[in-house]
Amino acid sequence: MSISQNNITPPRTTTKPGSEPGFVLLVAPSGSYRIAPYLQAARSLGFHILVVSDSEHSLVPEVADGITVDFAKLSEAFNTICSTVQSMNILCVLATDDSCVELCSLVAQFLQLPQNKPESALLTHRKDLAREALKNAGCRTPDFQVIPLSEVDQRPLSINYPAVVKPLGLSGSRGVIRANNAEELKSACQRIDRILDSTGLKGYTREHVLVEAFLPGAEFAVEGFMIDGKFNLLTIFDKPEPLNGPYFEETYYLTPSQLNRDQKQDLIDEVKRCCVAYQLEQGPVHAEARITPSGAVLLELAARTIGGQCGQLIEFSLGQKLEELVIQGMCRIEPKIREAAEAAGVLMIPVTTAGILKRVEGLTSALATEYIKDVEIHIGEGYELKPLPEGSSYLGFIFAQAPTYELVYAALKSAHEKLKFVTQPVWPLSQE
Repeated sequence: MSISQNNITPPRTTTKPGSEPGFVLLVAPSGSYRIAPYLQAARSLGFHILVVSDSEHSLVPEVADGITVDFAKLSEAFNTICSTVQSMNILCVLATDDSCVELCSLVAQFLQLPQNKPESALLTHRKDLAREALKNAGCRTPDFQVIPLSEVDQRPLSINYPAVVKPLGLSGSRGVIRANNAEELKSACQRIDRILDSTGLKGYTREHVLVEAFLPGAEFAVEGFMIDGKFNLLTIFDKPEPLNGPYFEETYYLTPSQLNRDQKQDLIDEVKRCCVAYQLEQGPVHAEARITPSGAVLLELAARTIGGQCGQLIEFSLGQKLEELVIQGMCRIEPKIREAAEAAGVLMIPVTTAGILKRVEGLTSALATEYIKDVEIHIGEGYELKPLPEGSSYLGFIFAQAPTYELVYAALKSAHEKLKFVTQPVWPLSQE
């Protein structure tokens, strides 16, 4: 997209990234889980950090001390950031979440720092454009079609059922619904239409959805990063629970993967091809894929790290902090990736019941479960819980580390069974 620079002069590069202390420019929503880990990682590497956020109100004081912009006003945010940092020694620009990847890319481009092109960043949060790019590059893709929400009854579907309906611009599994026939497709589109009402999306992404053929097979996540166009693998996460719909809430991530050597290589090769199709050059990569009878097929690819608190899995399994690895990679310092010492896993605690959270019971027992490293509850008492497809948050995270994959999986299940989330119904306000 075109951005007005208001006569801002790009800075001259006076130091090589990583050669001396400088600033990591972190672009993050104020509520992001990732801010604190990146702050700690930058300091551990001897760098200063400057946070660009959309609010001064945060539990992290560096947000208030940083740069405040409105992410929805891209051109204005771009100019505010660039005019503020043009005289500073910025080593790299990082985005924590999908909502600020494009802004991050534009700023890095202006600062003449290694980064993905803005048009490449756009593909990572526009599902329709991403599918077209993958198809044009010869990557494996399911049959897909974009349809207007207002014409779901009139527009014939060119793919076979079962199908999966996806909003074009939402992240994760929010609004993603399986449809087994035409009636379920209509119902899914009506439900997504109501979800989109609350998102602030406008124009094409508000008015259209992506419909694609359902892919059979187990899901996996691939974590890595790009350095000068080369993909560097960190790890592969198994998702041992079947994800067949009607909604697609992720729960368990386990590593090391139980895929055989040929399956792993095929998965990695396909992710690499997809990175080339997106023209990704620099920075973290988080990919979601299914292993189908025809091979690995990409579901989503984000130019960011794994979401939420799940980055701790990298530290548990590899003994290295994910955020430090990413900052080094963005500064074109190729880190050495260690072999996994032990199996590790996380359960993203799903919201299964709508209502107001009253209390959490069994936390002490869950923490005492053998091989459990930590249990984090991230939704406080009194907050309204919304399951998928309307919801977009997890209750929290359970982490485990053990000598074997099977022990990790069993520990996560056992700890989860000990937790009880007590809720009360949400009573609608009287219309009288």
